[in-house]
Amino acid sequence: MTDLPPTTPPPPVDPIKVARQRHFAIGLFRLSGAFIVMFGFLAIMQRFHWVQGNKAKAFGAIMVVTGLFQFVVVPRLLSALFRQRPPQ
Repeated sequence: MTDLPPTTPPPPVDPIKVARQRHFAIGLFRLSGAFIVMFGFLAIMQRFHWVQGNKAKAFGAIMVVTGLFQFVVVPRLLSALFRQRPPQ
């Protein structure tokens, strides 16, 4: 048999660093959701040449709903997930 070198335990996790990373992730999701909402409103106003008419309104409405979901619901889901599993 081959002898394996002794494994070293992983370094301890800094809970403050983990909390900062999680806060940054939640903020990033909120910011991107706000940008998606703005993009959707621009599409509804038909500011893009590649989508016009009723297609622009449908596309914009889908983008607005998606952005609102990402702005409101996803950060709450992430915070609930982060509360379940403490850093190890």
